[in-house]
Amino acid sequence: MSSTPLSPPGSEPEPPETGGPAPHGFLAELRDAVSARAVLMVVGVFVLQLGFVLSYIGAFHAPTPHRIPVAVAAPTPVADKVAAQLNGLAGDPVKARTATDEKQARALILDRTVDAAIIVDPRGGTDTLLVASAGGPAVSTAVTQIAEKVEATQHRQVKVTDIRPPAGGDGRGLSSFYLVLGWIVGGYLAAAILGTAGGARPANQHRTLIRLGALAVYAALSGIGGALIAGPLLGALPGDVPQLWAIGSLVVFAAGATTVAFQALLGTVGIGVTILVFVVLGNPSAGGAYPTSLLPPFWRTIGPWLPPGAGTAVVRNTAYFSGNATSGPLWVLGAYAVGGAVIAVVAGTVRGRRARAGLPVLA
Repeated sequence: MSSTPLSPPGSEPEPPETGGPAPHGFLAELRDAVSARAVLMVVGVFVLQLGFVLSYIGAFHAPTPHRIPVAVAAPTPVADKVAAQLNGLAGDPVKARTATDEKQARALILDRTVDAAIIVDPRGGTDTLLVASAGGPAVSTAVTQIAEKVEATQHRQVKVTDIRPPAGGDGRGLSSFYLVLGWIVGGYLAAAILGTAGGARPANQHRTLIRLGALAVYAALSGIGGALIAGPLLGALPGDVPQLWAIGSLVVFAAGATTVAFQALLGTVGIGVTILVFVVLGNPSAGGAYPTSLLPPFWRTIGPWLPPGAGTAVVRNTAYFSGNATSGPLWVLGAYAVGGAVIAVVAGTVRGRRARAGLPVLA
């Protein structure tokens, strides 16, 4: 027969442990609720926020023309003189070259060698300025203002002729930029969501390939959707829908693959890096609101090398200029698409091998 020892008088049995004492007081609750990781992530968001403000205001607060390519068509002695005069303007607002005649000047504009052309009439008092505002209304406006000032100093007048205006549904010529912006946002958000659902860093090579394959399907659907909206549905952009579809698919996959690569290398922080590259730096330098020749040096330099700028150039030149001057931007987009995919696959392969070998892997 067993007996239970009696507790000393006045003592109470201790309650069973339930995982440690609960925090008491506001400061204790604060330390328990807000982890160091959360603080670091909020600090990162704060830095991105200030970077967003700095980048957009820095790019757009004082647009100034810089070496806008311009052709001068006139008899040789006159053309050389006018080109030299334009190249000698303070601040280098334009970069002038000569053209043999108006026909060549128009061809130079349409193949995107120059943004505008001045047709000088030596026998009269009025010259003609040819612009193509579909390539960026802000540039056409800037060139017009420069030409009017220069002509005024010579007691001459200038008549402006827009040989390639935006489509009727593309009043400000911004549809190309907004279409690319939508494609890129969709690409990196889709990749970020897949990372949230399956882990920021894919567990192995197979998981990485599955994620990239899903993004490829999404890119194809997103590309055709954007092309149909901008083309037949709204009439904002002219051109061939299959061409825009192909471009859109490339833009979306480039954004998605790059995001997967950043996530594979950096985990959740990779999403922040993606936003830095595509949104904070890429959008203001893309040549949307202001083409690159009107942006400050930093944004003017990086714009063509980032997907928003490359994508905007490809869409705009495909829709309005028969696909001229698109080879370089297409190579840039291809590099992000292929490079991002390769980096992601390599990182996934290494991660899978380390896991099979029982070595520690980053979460």
